[in-house]
Amino acid sequence: MSDTSARLLRLLSLLQARRDWPGDALAERLEVSARTVRRDVDRLRELGYPVRAAKGPDGGYRLDAGADLPPLLFDDEQAVAVAVALQTATGSVVGIEEGALRALATVRQVMPARLRQRIDALQVTAVARDGAGRPRVNTEHLIAIGAAVRAHEVLRFDYETPNSTGAERAWRPPRRAEPHHLVTWGSRWYLICWDLDRNDWRTFRVDRMTPKSPTGPRFSPRELPGGDVAGYIDAAFRGGEWPCRGEFILHAPAAQIDAWVNGQAVVEALGPDRCRVIAGSWSWDRLAVWAGLFDVDMEIVGPAELRSAAARLARRYRAAAETVPAASPTPPRSP
Repeated sequence: MSDTSARLLRLLSLLQARRDWPGDALAERLEVSARTVRRDVDRLRELGYPVRAAKGPDGGYRLDAGADLPPLLFDDEQAVAVAVALQTATGSVVGIEEGALRALATVRQVMPARLRQRIDALQVTAVARDGAGRPRVNTEHLIAIGAAVRAHEVLRFDYETPNSTGAERAWRPPRRAEPHHLVTWGSRWYLICWDLDRNDWRTFRVDRMTPKSPTGPRFSPRELPGGDVAGYIDAAFRGGEWPCRGEFILHAPAAQIDAWVNGQAVVEALGPDRCRVIAGSWSWDRLAVWAGLFDVDMEIVGPAELRSAAARLARRYRAAAETVPAASPTPPRSP
């Protein structure tokens, strides 16, 4: 690939990654002059890419959406990322299997031989873990929720709780929430939203949601606790606010455990009858007691403080079980 072609590919990659680029910033990233950037932009326009230029001191370049899709150009890292994403997408979303496979075949067909060999060597099998604690989401539901997030419109939806019956779901009114973020964590999709019925932040599993139409009125987004999505998720799912956090392996199906933790811990399936649980508490003793409440065999992964707390509790319970209290003295009878 010539220097000019490589630079065009890099320029296109930068324009796709960010909405607006000042000309000086592009020249600095490409290590060329502003004049060279202008010539390269003209070349991209000749290839069919709608690059718009803005004049003035704050001027720059923007890649607009075109009516026709021009040839796509990927660098090596982008090509590998696209191929991996297409191979793994079917593991968490229902209804995109055929489209993902056709897209992967199209991308592979236009790749140079050296990249095609790298992709062929990286064969990923995405296994849908329905019934093992990681059910997949419905494509139409995901699109509807994402549209409400983007439009800042109140979302109405039915929500299926782990122990709810069909009769209960039939009479229960739809939930109402201001949707803020769609996130993936632990191979699951979640909606972070402001629950209008609870007047507080809530996180809902998307696979349990059924959006209702039409959506409600528009709303102004609120500031998310924790400062950003990552901070909020860490506090909500990994126990970021707890001083003590530990990890267990419970000898029970993930779906069975997940139905009882009610979002207060992270549950990951390790097989049909084993799962990993990450939870937090304000003390190690309390966390060890909490794990024992599931009444199943378990392994304590760590940390050491949690294992020490479990051993301390075991000694305490053993001593209590082996000690027979003395009989209470019989109070004297009243004359």
